[in-house]
Amino acid sequence: MVDEESIMYLGITGIIVLIIIFTSTSFGSLRLVVIVLSLLAMCLILMIEYLDYLIVPQFTSILGIRQVPAKNYVITKKQDAIVKEVSGVYYAIGYVTANIYKYVFEAEVIQEGEGSKMASAPDTWERVAMSIKFPFRFHLVSMTQDVQAYRDTLEGKRSFLEFSLGKETTSGNPSPTAIQDLQRRINVLQTRIDRISAGERPVFSLMYVETIAVGVSEKEALDALTGQINQLVTTFNAFDLSTTRIVGREIYELFKLNYVMPDKGVLEKTFNTQK
Repeated sequence: MVDEESIMYLGITGIIVLIIIFTSTSFGSLRLVVIVLSLLAMCLILMIEYLDYLIVPQFTSILGIRQVPAKNYVITKKQDAIVKEVSGVYYAIGYVTANIYKYVFEAEVIQEGEGSKMASAPDTWERVAMSIKFPFRFHLVSMTQDVQAYRDTLEGKRSFLEFSLGKETTSGNPSPTAIQDLQRRINVLQTRIDRISAGERPVFSLMYVETIAVGVSEKEALDALTGQINQLVTTFNAFDLSTTRIVGREIYELFKLNYVMPDKGVLEKTFNTQK
């Protein structure tokens, strides 16, 4: 997912790079060097935009950069935790994504046993909570999406699938399996559009787990945090969760969620890469 701000940012950057390339004749013998550097800069910008959770932590780790999100709090060089020191005791805070059961429409194929799994979820949650011997918090932030924008997105996807279906049907060697799959996906989208037209509002949810580890040194606290996060990932597999340890810019955004509730735009941008 690319938001309007990112599209505008990348578009302006691309235009600047193209202007530099087209006017590179004024640099004489350095023209080739200017073109190469401009293309490299464009590639770097694209990499930072889409892979910053991989690239930025490498830079901060190599350069030894430690960010300060708030007084007495420090984001580690690897950007995978936040540390606070109080009277010689270190507290390390880490986050894990937690994309739980997706909302399933009636037109979608529900795997066998999925209903019973949902019914037993409360008991499973109780066993999970009792098995974890360290503090953690499971966060769920929900808000309704813009109905018209969501419907436009669904209709765009439906149009593309209908085009693909027509192309597959009129091909010289149509695949019955591909046609059946495309028809099913079109029916799913149409059901969602119909339910929205009937008054149902789409809901956007952001889910993550936060845990805090303690140590007499920063290294001890961070090592303990890694162990706790690994246990959380393993334990929550009982829910078939999609879990990923959060690194990079999302660390700061999640830290702020403990103090300030951001607007919808900020929430939608959070996790758009790592989830």
